[in-house]
Amino acid sequence: MTINLNNSLKIALISLTALSFSGFIAHSNESTSSSKIHVSIQSEDLRLNAWLDERFKEQLKMSPMWMTQLALKESYNEIDDYSEKADAKYFNWLERSVNELKGTVDYQKLSPEGKTSYDLWMFDYERTKAGRKFKNHQYLFDQMRGHQASLPRFLLNFHKVDNASDMEAYIDRIGGISRALRQVLVRAQLAASKNIRPPRLAFEYAIQQAERLLIGAPYTKEGESTIYKDAEAKIETLAEAGKITAKQKSDYLVQLHHALTEDFGPTIELIVTWLKADMANVDSEPHGASELPNGIEYYNYRLAHQTTTDMTFEEIHQLGVKEVERILTEMDEIRQRVEFDGDLQQFFAFVRDSPDFYYPNTDQGRADYLKDTEAFFELVNKQLPDYFGILPKAPLEVRRVEAFREQDGAPQHYVAGAPDGSRPGIFYTHMSDMSANSSVDMETVAYHEGNPGHHMQISIAQELTGIPTFRTQLRFTAYSEGWALYAEKLAHEMGGYEDPYKLLGHLSAEIWRAIRLVVDTGIHAKGWSKQNAIDYFLANSPIPETTVRAEVDRYFVMPAQATSYKIGMLTIQELRAKAETVLGDKFDIREFHDVVLGGGALPMAILKNRVNLWIDNK
Repeated sequence: MTINLNNSLKIALISLTALSFSGFIAHSNESTSSSKIHVSIQSEDLRLNAWLDERFKEQLKMSPMWMTQLALKESYNEIDDYSEKADAKYFNWLERSVNELKGTVDYQKLSPEGKTSYDLWMFDYERTKAGRKFKNHQYLFDQMRGHQASLPRFLLNFHKVDNASDMEAYIDRIGGISRALRQVLVRAQLAASKNIRPPRLAFEYAIQQAERLLIGAPYTKEGESTIYKDAEAKIETLAEAGKITAKQKSDYLVQLHHALTEDFGPTIELIVTWLKADMANVDSEPHGASELPNGIEYYNYRLAHQTTTDMTFEEIHQLGVKEVERILTEMDEIRQRVEFDGDLQQFFAFVRDSPDFYYPNTDQGRADYLKDTEAFFELVNKQLPDYFGILPKAPLEVRRVEAFREQDGAPQHYVAGAPDGSRPGIFYTHMSDMSANSSVDMETVAYHEGNPGHHMQISIAQELTGIPTFRTQLRFTAYSEGWALYAEKLAHEMGGYEDPYKLLGHLSAEIWRAIRLVVDTGIHAKGWSKQNAIDYFLANSPIPETTVRAEVDRYFVMPAQATSYKIGMLTIQELRAKAETVLGDKFDIREFHDVVLGGGALPMAILKNRVNLWIDNK
């Protein structure tokens, strides 16, 4: 079946595919006027960059939380507006900016890099416009991106307190988060009125996470709630440093107690009450996106949005089947190498169930897991200069997920650091149930989330100079996740996976992403049940069942997101193979990686054009 893309998104994809850098090459061959053309191009690029930087400043001012994530303290006591009115206001601003851009800059006078910047601004508008039709389809309370967890996490992880003013802003933001959560609740209720609800499992996870926020002081007698504990520690640090008086400390604790008990607590209770009531309106068994109003059209939009391609779900499904078969053959070669006496399915069961491949479910076991993960980074970091010319400056930390949002078997993940290096990039791991954290795949997960994966790619993007600032903050899932998956395989070239079981873990991670192509399309376009998805997963990988179940739950609440990894990886691999074939002895792995990473995150079509231009110039 062919995807019926929204027209504006289809136009964006076609224009990006056709985007040409040939003008730059042709100009360089004109002897009489090349210098004039060069000056003209440089001038138009400067005009575009200045215009885009001004628009980015306007964009940031609409999001105090984004500014905080970038380590800026402007509007430091405010939280974003999550209302539908604010959403419409932002889109209207973006639409005006596009109309203004068309009349401000002469596209034909731009350099290849300038054209990339122009097209990226247009592409962001087109994909935002395409999504307007489905603005009520995104699940607002779920286990992956649910606001009941993401908004408190923002306060805990991004709001830095250096002085009394910062602490006052922190307390103000508790009220701001409460207001934002109530706005999100209104939008969730609106979606529910249109029969758009997440699966029951999302309700259950969201309720659990929300209720955990109200455990401990000032809500219950034993222990301290997550936010109270964090704020109290920050107040104490200021007092010990002599930055606040004893009276200020006392006043802040009173204000903190009031904000949590009179505003935040009641808001969480309001959300939990509604979630418990509305959960009665969903089936016990989850359904895919096709069951939603305009479900197939929505899923087609999500595929285009996530992969930045026009592949149909049937093409993606069959690609996944093919990749699963290929990787199974490689995994069977490892089974033979370690001389396992049994077939591949028995080998999977052995790796999945043997206690030899798990850390103890104790504090010491968790500490050892984190320590060993850091050792993998020490190994690969020594090799980075041989494979990359551009290296990240930002530090990387490995941390356990905060208790209130921790889930057994949930996926490890990365949170970007601040562009100025004041906050490190963080690799988070769920450790509540160590039986879900196999030592077999921990090395490849580390490379995916840290170096040379997400931390490297995102940090390099944020640290780029010479391009409009908005490009340093763009995110395209196919690019970022495709790079991280490519980085897992690259780590093998860099000396990783010396243990054959760790290499099996790497292949397990790769087949995991291939399985996603099959399972995600199965769930959302082919009517697969949750059990169908679990069975396919377990039959084709040694991934622990706890992890498999958490993964399948994830796919139900994030349609198409899981397809982006393998699509992006295969694109980068194909580009590298082409460069190696065409350039032969002229191929330089450091240059190739710098070309891929040196322009920030890109849709697949623009990435292809960028690499092809490099090949042509070589």
